[in-house]
Amino acid sequence: MGFARTCSVALVGVEGVVVEVQADLEAGVAAFTLVGLPDKSLSESRDRVRAAIVNAGAAWPQKKLTVGLSPASVPKGGSGFDLAVAAAVLGAAERIDPRTIADLVLIGELGLDGRVRPVRGVLPAVLAAAEAGYRQVVVPEQTAGEASLVPGVSVLGVRTLGQLIAVLADEPVPEEEPHQEGRPDPMLAGLLVPGAGIGTGLSAGPADGPDLADVAGQHTARRALEIAAAGGHHLLLTGPPGAGKTMLAERLPGILPPLTRQESLEVTAVHSVAGILPPGEPLVHRPPYCAPHHSATMQSLVGGGNGLPRPGAVSLAHRGVLFLDEAPEFSGKALDALRQPLESGHVVVARAAGVVRLPARFLLALAANPCPCGRHTLLGTGCECPASVIRRYQARLSGPLLDRVDLRVEVEPVTRTDLLGQGGRGEPSAAVADRVREARARAAARLHDTPWSVNSEIPGHELRTRYQAAPGALAAAERDIERGLLTARGLDRVLRVAWTAADLAGRDRPGPEELALALELRTGISRGVPVTAGAGEWT
Repeated sequence: MGFARTCSVALVGVEGVVVEVQADLEAGVAAFTLVGLPDKSLSESRDRVRAAIVNAGAAWPQKKLTVGLSPASVPKGGSGFDLAVAAAVLGAAERIDPRTIADLVLIGELGLDGRVRPVRGVLPAVLAAAEAGYRQVVVPEQTAGEASLVPGVSVLGVRTLGQLIAVLADEPVPEEEPHQEGRPDPMLAGLLVPGAGIGTGLSAGPADGPDLADVAGQHTARRALEIAAAGGHHLLLTGPPGAGKTMLAERLPGILPPLTRQESLEVTAVHSVAGILPPGEPLVHRPPYCAPHHSATMQSLVGGGNGLPRPGAVSLAHRGVLFLDEAPEFSGKALDALRQPLESGHVVVARAAGVVRLPARFLLALAANPCPCGRHTLLGTGCECPASVIRRYQARLSGPLLDRVDLRVEVEPVTRTDLLGQGGRGEPSAAVADRVREARARAAARLHDTPWSVNSEIPGHELRTRYQAAPGALAAAERDIERGLLTARGLDRVLRVAWTAADLAGRDRPGPEELALALELRTGISRGVPVTAGAGEWT
């Protein structure tokens, strides 16, 4: 009889659980039994492992083989356990020393020819292994760079099972035929999942992506865009078709600052699990951008699917921008499902297979027409939408959802002067991004001893007690509360926007001007603030 054990990782959402893989050989009729709550794809690993071991030049044990995955109560799925199962079988058969794999974490899928294929979710799996105290992992060669992002972990990237056997048995490593440049690599097929990231992309930098200088006019909307980027505030752009709402939203990721190291790891983990991490880019440095179609279901937005829930659009936009174009055309259930992640920064999805907590701290940008035909606010254009239809159309964005949106901007049609360039060229994204980085640096310095990093994350109680505005600055906001124009949550969000405006202006705390600007951008009621001035005129 022979026994060996090694480890792998089961992913539950974007969090990992270390699983012990045990193999036991005993006398009896040759059979291969896999226990431990495996799903269909994992159960099929029996045939993959058997063929891979034989084609790697090792002998398959002709005994009764039982492989157990512990803890048995944790659901396990996917093909990432193949490599660990094969190593445990080889250890039980004494082809390799069982002691060499006892504290080893192995992640990877096996082909029938013995090649080790990459799988999704390597980064969160290695993070879970490191948190559990493991310091040596074996992953497919194509994902070694992704696994190496975890500090304190020794990573071995292998291309075939034969290579792994030679390394563990201290034998000469067999030479493998190198991949020829210019030819497609079928080993990368497991990394990208077609359709998993529709409407999702990693934003380019200010120099490579869409530039704000392409936007003609729209000084108010440009200033709101800058405030949204500097403080992480949610934004609603309302206006007729062709005014530039989508154009503005697409340029929002380009003025956001690069991700910090911790944020990059969070975003990379989500994209790795979703199967949309670009090959050759193990670490995501720029904020993601997700723009689902208005026919998207609630499950595709917040997460779902068969079995354990998978990341939705709110998680794919984590630390980036979620843009909902034609927002009133989305289903009411899908829009209202955004209310929880907008407040908490994460989404909890419960299914019969389990409960998953997914990160979802994103900047929401909404774009909407004033009515179904889009011409309601235009003069002399013949809007024929009845008043009842207009009310129903605008009511599709519920009050509780809009109460969580800090900035509401009316995007006016572009004038002839601005469109033909006679009004002067707008600022490029690079210049706006520099101011956004400076404003965020001021906020980070003020919040360095707190769990928050941007103004939009500060709780209302702290805003009213610890981070107070200048004396007399809240007079207009207090009148709006008495008139019913502002809720308690709305006041907190006005204060957050005012702090961001003060950071952009280089002031120590917001005064009456910053509060008036925040109120005007939220309520749409003019407060006498020159919000239509150039985006760079903050002082």
